Amino acid sequence: MLRRRPPRSASADDLLTTLGRLTAQAREGAEKQRARVELAEALQREMLPAVLPGVPGLRAAATYAPARHGLDIGGDWYDGFRLSDGSLAFCIGDVQGHDVEAAAFMGQIRFGLRAVAGHAADPGEVLSRANDLLLSVDCGLFATCTFVRFDPVSWQLTSARAGHVPGIWATTDGRSGLADDPGGLPLGIMPGERYPVSRHRFATAGAFVLLTDGVVEGPSFPIEAGLTQVTRLVSANADGDPATVADVAISVAEFTGHTDDSAVLVLRFDAAPPEAG
Repeated sequence: MLRRRPPRSASADDLLTTLGRLTAQAREGAEKQRARVELAEALQREMLPAVLPGVPGLRAAATYAPARHGLDIGGDWYDGFRLSDGSLAFCIGDVQGHDVEAAAFMGQIRFGLRAVAGHAADPGEVLSRANDLLLSVDCGLFATCTFVRFDPVSWQLTSARAGHVPGIWATTDGRSGLADDPGGLPLGIMPGERYPVSRHRFATAGAFVLLTDGVVEGPSFPIEAGLTQVTRLVSANADGDPATVADVAISVAEFTGHTDDSAVLVLRFDAAPPEAG
């Protein structure tokens, strides 16, 4: 009976060669991933506005925190700009997916909203037109978004939501709550989608806060708990400057166990002037 010879033991040189090849492949993969993350970070920095607009009686501030592990950057954004009629527009959103593709899509949405807002009458129409515009490019991604318009003459805030986390309001007299207004589907899903418009007038000074779900939801936190915590902190700081309110709001993200990026946009307003008539 023939016996099989035992397999020849690999030499030390063979093992070192194999180990070196695998190490080189791993290093190459890590370097490619790091390059993609750095590119996404650069896109994010360039596309987020350095300054937000304001008017006497209303100041804005925002903050952004990258993903805890640095691999999910690129999905969240915020913006603020003046419209030709003197009103101010603000928006915040979250793109499905991450990395370079999400960062690039975020830029398309941001500039698309700016272009549409110059020709649309209210936030609902802005989101509806932006939704159809995004579907026309057929990129396969979608995004949640809240778009608001502040009229410094009427002191009225009009807003519309596309599948996004509700805003949070708090006034200096101790009242607070969620701006859980009706909304529509995220942008980029259904053609012809319509977005209800809600209206708010700030009779008392305070803060109106928009945020992304990375602030309030994660493995350690259901979204309801996160919103409750942010509401409590915003209420306790409603008389502070907008940058302070943004900082305390985004601090909740540290307790959610999240791996997502997160953003907060704060409008700090004085009491509305008495209505004429």
